[in-house]
Amino acid sequence: MPKTHSVYFCSACGFESPRWLGRCPQCEAWNSFDERPFSRKTAAPRRTTTRGSLPTPLHEIDERRVERIPTGLHEYDAVLGGGVVPGSLTLLGGPPGAGKSTLALQIAAQLAQRGSVVYVCGEESAAQVKLRARRLRIEAGILVAAETNLRTVLEGLEPAPPLALIVDSIQTVWLPESESYAGSVAQVRDCTQALMEFAKRHHCATLVVGHVTKDGAIAGPRLLEHLVDTVLYFEGDANGEHRILRAYKNRFGSIDEICVFAMHDSGLREIENPSELFAGARAERPSGSTIVASILGSRPVLIEVQALVGETSFGTPRRLANNVDQQRLAMILAILERRAGMQLGTHDVYVSVAGGLRVSEPAADLGIALAVASSFRNRPIRADAAAFGELGLSGELRAVNAAARREAEARKLGYRTILSPERLSDLEAALRDAFA
Repeated sequence: MPKTHSVYFCSACGFESPRWLGRCPQCEAWNSFDERPFSRKTAAPRRTTTRGSLPTPLHEIDERRVERIPTGLHEYDAVLGGGVVPGSLTLLGGPPGAGKSTLALQIAAQLAQRGSVVYVCGEESAAQVKLRARRLRIEAGILVAAETNLRTVLEGLEPAPPLALIVDSIQTVWLPESESYAGSVAQVRDCTQALMEFAKRHHCATLVVGHVTKDGAIAGPRLLEHLVDTVLYFEGDANGEHRILRAYKNRFGSIDEICVFAMHDSGLREIENPSELFAGARAERPSGSTIVASILGSRPVLIEVQALVGETSFGTPRRLANNVDQQRLAMILAILERRAGMQLGTHDVYVSVAGGLRVSEPAADLGIALAVASSFRNRPIRADAAAFGELGLSGELRAVNAAARREAEARKLGYRTILSPERLSDLEAALRDAFA
């Protein structure tokens, strides 16, 4: 007979404890522990294999096992580094309603044209998956398993491993040998470990959908992100039309690559040129707007930085930054006060990046400074100007990486005046050219 007892788990992050705690030690949420009984089951013996256990010389490894599989979604393949790697384990996270399940089903439909694809739906029934596939105009070819017992799924796939396996989501599946409930830290860890072993042993490309906490972090133990090969995350407003998919970890390519989607009734559609979206329409811009040539991963992207400067109504001025590093904004304001003579100590300053894209590279310093100066002087910057460059504390402009690619992307979209360290020496020269 299984022995039933109770544990306490955090409703915010899933952390479990043998006793009630007032504050969760993992996510620091207060009064979030609930009591839940579960049965202690006899652990089933784990499968062991001796195949491939002996070391292999590097030159004898079959390179065909690491050839990438294109999904047909070109921007998504670029984020992964050129396509899906057989045997890889990818974690896809994001807020509710961002489109994780929609993207997973679209990827499954593309890969099903090349081989067998199994879609494990732990949150929905098979009929609900069918309804979504009909809305996305996806034909037959995907094997759907409405099962939450992961051991049952993996044992059923052992005789004929598929080309790809998709689990939606990791918080809903469970292993009978793990003495915990679905979604707990122990179950998420053990299930991910089992999926990793299955993927590496059978060279099956595996995609795992993960939930996020109220703080925006992927729910579960930190070990989850260490076990997987790639971590993809949806950014942007889930209520808006556009979605930004960013790679935070990638063992098979570069990080900080982005893929921009537009959400429609027929699913997610890729936007091949994100610069046209983030830079906006070319016209006479109001004061406080600057086009910045940024690098996201390996791709040059033009973004629009907006600033608003107004006299403060209180003794202490406000400094608010949206999608911009707050500490870097404070440094840029100090440089403008000292090197450009702008008295910003009695003014509120608000800086934002249009489109919901977060920029943290130092190359955006010059664009932020020009946007603040434009709003402070109430003079618009030239409509054909794009800027990039790092600001030093003495007001000089410092060179940044991939300057030629940034300039080429700006000129391709019609920006003829390039404000960069290669053409200007300091902030004062950039201000003169920007308002000329």
